[in-house]
Amino acid sequence: METSDDEPTFLRDLIKASRQRPTLARWTDRDGSARQTALTPAEASRLNTIAHRLGLSPGEVLRRAAHIPVPPDARRGSRVESRPVPTAEPTQP
Repeated sequence: METSDDEPTFLRDLIKASRQRPTLARWTDRDGSARQTALTPAEASRLNTIAHRLGLSPGEVLRRAAHIPVPPDARRGSRVESRPVPTAEPTQP
């Protein structure tokens, strides 16, 4: 199989994540709709760590993160490797 330089890492991580039991994070989006996001155990652990540090529930952290603007580079379809960490106070648009 011919792949570019970053594809083997992406594919390996994809297979690794698909073999793990997902955790559902329930939260309310900024438009009021109920959401469920499937997280890998590592993502769930990191979300719980952030929530604990901020003194919020994981669902509240995701709700506040929905207000974080998307960087212009990510809008063009490029994959953003790092995710922004939500602050204790949501930003106002």
